[in-house]
Amino acid sequence: MPADYVDWLRREGRIVIVGASLAGLRAAETLRAEGFAGELTLIGDEPYEPYDRPPLSKSVLLGMASPHRTELPHRREIDAKWRLGVPATGLDLSARRVKLADGDEVEYDRLLIATGVRARPWPKAEEARLDGVCVLRTRDDAADLYQRLKAGPRRVFVIGAGFAGSEVASACRELGIPVTVAERAGGPLVGALGGVIGAVAAGLQTENGVDLRTHVTVTSLEGDSVGRVRTVHLSDESVVEADVVVVSLGSVRNTDWLTGSGLGAGPRGIACDAGCRAFDFRGIVTDNVFVAGDVARSPHALFGYQFLSLEHWGNAVAQAETAAHNMICHGADRRPHLWMPAFWSSMFRVNIKSVGVPPMGDQLMITQGSLAERRFVGVYGYQGRVIAAVSFDNTRWLEFYARQIERGAPFPVEFPTMDRRPEGRQPVAADFPDPSLPTHGPTVTLTGYSPADQQLVFHPARH
Repeated sequence: MPADYVDWLRREGRIVIVGASLAGLRAAETLRAEGFAGELTLIGDEPYEPYDRPPLSKSVLLGMASPHRTELPHRREIDAKWRLGVPATGLDLSARRVKLADGDEVEYDRLLIATGVRARPWPKAEEARLDGVCVLRTRDDAADLYQRLKAGPRRVFVIGAGFAGSEVASACRELGIPVTVAERAGGPLVGALGGVIGAVAAGLQTENGVDLRTHVTVTSLEGDSVGRVRTVHLSDESVVEADVVVVSLGSVRNTDWLTGSGLGAGPRGIACDAGCRAFDFRGIVTDNVFVAGDVARSPHALFGYQFLSLEHWGNAVAQAETAAHNMICHGADRRPHLWMPAFWSSMFRVNIKSVGVPPMGDQLMITQGSLAERRFVGVYGYQGRVIAAVSFDNTRWLEFYARQIERGAPFPVEFPTMDRRPEGRQPVAADFPDPSLPTHGPTVTLTGYSPADQQLVFHPARH
C-alpha cells in the first residue's frame, strides 16, 4: 500500500468503529490523539454512550453506585458521529460498507470491530421469558436486577459459579438475601482457576451462607400461573423455590452479524494477527479491518502463539490502543499487541487477581501464604515454565510473577535462598475440568492455532 494512502487516510479518510463500549471509545480517543483528522463514526447496539461494566456486578447490585452513573470518562474530545441504539447487521468487505438494522449503510476506509460479547441466555426460550429470569451484562440488566434484589426476594437462584455468578451470590449475601448457586463442575471458579482454587472458593461461599450445589445441572425452570418464575428443577431431582433466577452461563461473542461476510469470524471470536488486523475465512490477513476487545482472537508470543480470547478490561483498552495506532500508521511503524492477561474480582470481602493464562496450566504451586487462610499466591506451570499466577488477598507478588511469565521462568518455582522448597510448597495438579466440556468460568479462552477455525460446539440444554 503506497505511503501516500496512509497520509490521505489520516487527513480525510473514513474510519468506522462497530462497538460503542470500552474498546470502541478508547480506540476513538487514540485515533484522535495520534492525529487522525478524518470522519469518525461509532456504531453501538445500546442507546447509551460507553459505560463501565465491572461495577455492574459489584457496586451497582449493592446500591453503592447507580447503573445510570457508570459512563466511562472521555479522555479527550473525539468529534465523532454516534449511531447508538442501531445494531450492525452485516458487512460488505468488497464495498467497504457496514449494514445497519434500520436499513442504512455506513461506508468506511478502515473498520474496527469491537462488538464484544453478550450474556449467554437460558437456552429454553419459553422459560427464559419468565418474569424473574435475569442475565447480567448490560446497564439495563443491572438496573433490573438491582430493583429485584431491592424488593427483597425470598430466594435468588444463580445458575453458574463463574466469576459473574459468584459476584452476584456475594452481593446477595451482603444484602442478607438467601441464595442458591448451582454449578456443573466440582466448585466455583474451576473453569478459570482450576479445582484446587475452586475448593477454596467453595469454602468461601458456604461459610458466607450460600447454598452451593455442585456436580448438578438445572434441568428446567417452572413458572406460576401468571408467568413468574417460582421453581428450579435440578438433575439430582431436587427442587428449589426461588423468585429471582440469574442465568450466569458465560458469554457469547457478538459475531452473528458477520455471517457470510468472508471474515474469519465464528463462536470463538474474530481471528486477527498480533497487529489486530482481521483474518478472512481462508486465513489471509486483511488490511482494512481491525479487531479489538472481547470479540478478538489474537496470537500471543508468551503462550505458544495460541489464539487467545480475553474478556479483560485492561486487554480491551490495550488492544484498542494498539489497533487504533496500527490503523493509521505505515507498515513499518505498526506494533504488536502483547498485553499480559490480568484479571480481578471481589467477592465475599476477598480480592482475587490473576496474571497470565491459568487454564493453560496443568500444575499449581502455592508459593506465598496458605489456602487454609485464604490469603495466598498460587503459581501455575505448563511444560516446565511459569504460565500464570493467582492471588487471594495477596496482590503484592503478582507483578513479580508477571515478569516471571514474561521471561519464561522455570516451574516448579525455585527458592534460591534455600536448598530445597519449604515444606508443603510442592506442585500439585491444578485440576481444571475437561476442556471439551462447556464451562462458563474462563475469562481467558485458548482457541487453538488456526485463524480460520470457526468450529465450536456448545450443548447448553442442561447446565
